[in-house]
Amino acid sequence: MTAAATIRLLIADDHPIVRAGLRAVLETEPDLTVVAEAATAEQAVTRAAGGDIDVVLMDLQFRGGMTGAEATAAITAHPGAPRVVIVTTYDTDADTLPAIAAGATAYLLKDAPPEELAAAVRTAAAGRTTLAPAIADRLMNRLRQPDTALTRRETEVLTLVAQGLSNRAIGARLHLTEGTVKSHLARIYLKLGVDSRTSAVATATTLGLIRR
Repeated sequence: MTAAATIRLLIADDHPIVRAGLRAVLETEPDLTVVAEAATAEQAVTRAAGGDIDVVLMDLQFRGGMTGAEATAAITAHPGAPRVVIVTTYDTDADTLPAIAAGATAYLLKDAPPEELAAAVRTAAAGRTTLAPAIADRLMNRLRQPDTALTRRETEVLTLVAQGLSNRAIGARLHLTEGTVKSHLARIYLKLGVDSRTSAVATATTLGLIRR
């Protein structure tokens, strides 16, 4: 951070209204300043490498191209990189797990109160983690019940099932054999207590494991 302890921010979101809203909220705080905005994940990666950003506020979904999780991984791969705070509307395991695995320091939902957002930015700048309560609860449940929690790969497979892809198409998308996809589905059925693709998707959607 700068000598004056001002936290310099980059807002990455493909909606101009969201960027303007976040800027308006954050710049009411005397120690926070928005120095740049990005409308695409690719722009965010490039701008974050400029050396004058402390924290990136990153959406997860952009129109085409790189996702927010992919951009987070690209940003955090470099030594001394800015911290990344995910600010999104999505709270399923299919969204949160890739973002956290990619190196996000914090994960908040867009309905978070302004003071919670500002606090999360400060916490992230200090290298500590903040999670939205719903996200924290779900992760705790995964730790308490590891045998029934879907792995990241199983979540990816089931997300593609929900999109209507066949086992062969899922295998091609994830670079897996069709037999491996079937094995993942068998474990998913066992964990969710179901016996069909339709039931697996319905149950996982109800539990907040995937986004329909």
